Amino acid sequence: MLNVASGKKKSPVGKKLFYLVTAILLLASLVTTFFGKKGFLDIQKQKKRYDELVAQIKEFDRQIEKLKAEIEALETNPQILEKEVRERLWLIKPEEKLIIRRKDGASGQ
Repeated sequence: MLNVASGKKKSPVGKKLFYLVTAILLLASLVTTFFGKKGFLDIQKQKKRYDELVAQIKEFDRQIEKLKAEIEALETNPQILEKEVRERLWLIKPEEKLIIRRKDGASGQ
């Protein structure tokens, strides 16, 4: 006896359904890869933010070094300390005259 039904053939509707489900899953995975949380675009945005923060840290390190050098100069050089104190506290020596300029550009008339 010959069994013809042993080789199952998929129906055209079953194939179409299989392809449709596969296409939907593929599309969903692509959308998630690019637009989802921790997707490609999110990673690029986070990398840009990371680079900005690294640059900001480098700038702060430069400012720290500049301030450390300024502190060292103020601690070791009395002329620099005197100049800084006189400028910040508006101190003048008895034989000096203080000249104040207006910032609005008005003349002294």
